[in-house]
Amino acid sequence: MTESQRPSGEYPMYPSYGNGEAAYPPPPSYQPVQPAFPAPTGPASPGPAPEPPAARRRVRKPVALVAAVAIAAAVVGGGTATVIGRLADAPAATAAGSGVVPGTTVSQSDKGTVAGVAKALSPTIVEIGATSTAGQSTGSGVVITSDGEIVTNNHVIADASQIKVTLSTGKTYTADVVGTDPDKDLALIKLEGASGLKTATLGDSSQVAVGDQVVAIGSPEGLTGTVTSGIVSALDRDVTVAKEGDNGQGQEQQGGGRQWPFEFGGQQFNGDTGESTTTYKAIQTDASLNPGNSGGALINMNGEIIGINSAMYSASSASGQGSSGAGSVGLGFAIPVNTLKADLDTLRAGNGS
Repeated sequence: MTESQRPSGEYPMYPSYGNGEAAYPPPPSYQPVQPAFPAPTGPASPGPAPEPPAARRRVRKPVALVAAVAIAAAVVGGGTATVIGRLADAPAATAAGSGVVPGTTVSQSDKGTVAGVAKALSPTIVEIGATSTAGQSTGSGVVITSDGEIVTNNHVIADASQIKVTLSTGKTYTADVVGTDPDKDLALIKLEGASGLKTATLGDSSQVAVGDQVVAIGSPEGLTGTVTSGIVSALDRDVTVAKEGDNGQGQEQQGGGRQWPFEFGGQQFNGDTGESTTTYKAIQTDASLNPGNSGGALINMNGEIIGINSAMYSASSASGQGSSGAGSVGLGFAIPVNTLKADLDTLRAGNGS
């Protein structure tokens, strides 16, 4: 048996208490400090220490903010919720190249209806009266900026010495030609002294499909704000039109005068296109178009402009019965809006191709 040898007094001796000879340290004269978080009882190992209250509060603040935004959107209504969604999706839309130029849109409750599209977009479509040596012609146009930039067909304002524009409210402005592109049958005019106008949304014509429902708005025969509807009946139709007015031949005259001529499928309609022509790929629609619709809007059911109406087929004038009996037979043609968007900078610079 081994023994531990140590000097006497190396360890202090405490007086005993209670019965027996065992010696215990005396109880402390104060209450020991308890730990802030008591150790768990049982065999399980302790988990990570809980976060301090301040840290928990910092985490909760962003969550509360997001919840507040969501509640506000729900209370204010569908319009605000739509705006928030669009802002959140903006990077993705830009990357996808949707090409939508913001403007007036159809409300959520009216979206998908002809009445809703007409209500939202009619204030953005104008009547254009152009005076030239050949007389007075009437067409339509689309407002694209709040200070009065308006897109129309080149043949509507070709050779015009004076241009008057009438809004859907009846207010009239004088307009100046900013730029023309006869090769694409497009023109840009600008109202004098206009501000605060409602503007149209330029959509993405690459997304248009045969069978899509569409709405056409314009001023056929001077009947401002006329609305018709139909479907896209074909895409990429080759339509040939005259570049210039050719002494009024290419303009839409009031009172049964000469109408806008164009060529399709090797045949000429509504008169002679003349020697100076241009051909473009058009959207074909069965929405009713008549003289005066040129330069107006072809619109999808989201309220986005997908084309600029430019020509129509007229069986009566094609058969030589004269222009007075001409009318829509469900074959209209529109310049795709992506052609317009690609040409806007050129038109604004006052140049044409």
